[in-house]
Amino acid sequence: MLVNAELLVTGPCFGGGPAPLGQAQNLEDTDPAVERKRDDAADADVLAWLFDALAVDADVQRLARHFIGKEHALFLGRGTQFPIALEGALKLKEISYIHAEGYAGGEMKHGPIALIADGLPVVALAPRDSSYERMLGNMEEVRARDGVLIAICHPGDRAVAGKAQHVIEVPSCAELLAPLLTVIPLQLLAYHVAVRRGCDVDQPRNLAKSVTVE
Repeated sequence: MLVNAELLVTGPCFGGGPAPLGQAQNLEDTDPAVERKRDDAADADVLAWLFDALAVDADVQRLARHFIGKEHALFLGRGTQFPIALEGALKLKEISYIHAEGYAGGEMKHGPIALIADGLPVVALAPRDSSYERMLGNMEEVRARDGVLIAICHPGDRAVAGKAQHVIEVPSCAELLAPLLTVIPLQLLAYHVAVRRGCDVDQPRNLAKSVTVE
């Protein structure tokens, strides 16, 4: 197993957006997809990467101030990062009440690009994976239209740093594992933005832990 039962005990989840539970499930689901044979050293590597990713909290907290006064945000991802773009947008809208949309990078020119102007925050997921070069192209499009570009990337990526106004680095790892790490700064971002906006992060409005009506 990639993680044991003890590590999946995330504690009570009070809010409407259960990020801890979702991340624990992601870890569990990743086990057969990444590698058939695992050992303690490999498991330790993954856990170390996760703790390293959490170390960006202070940087994300400072970044959150750029969302104050904003009512819209865009998240872009390609390949395995597209679901993470959706997750980032979902968490931001759930607890900060900022309208946010997640899009596949390849769909940017089919609508979302019309929204990029006047300092719109755009979060680009740009780890060095099979979609990396195309994501750099997306970032260039955002930059040319005066969007505030926030990039999630691997350490020391000068190409990304040369295009984005703000960079959050997560540890380098295999492409299939990368979503486990890139989602962390997005969840932290939603939390800190919500706190700065005075929102109740434990009990977001209109959200329930169980759905009783269709």
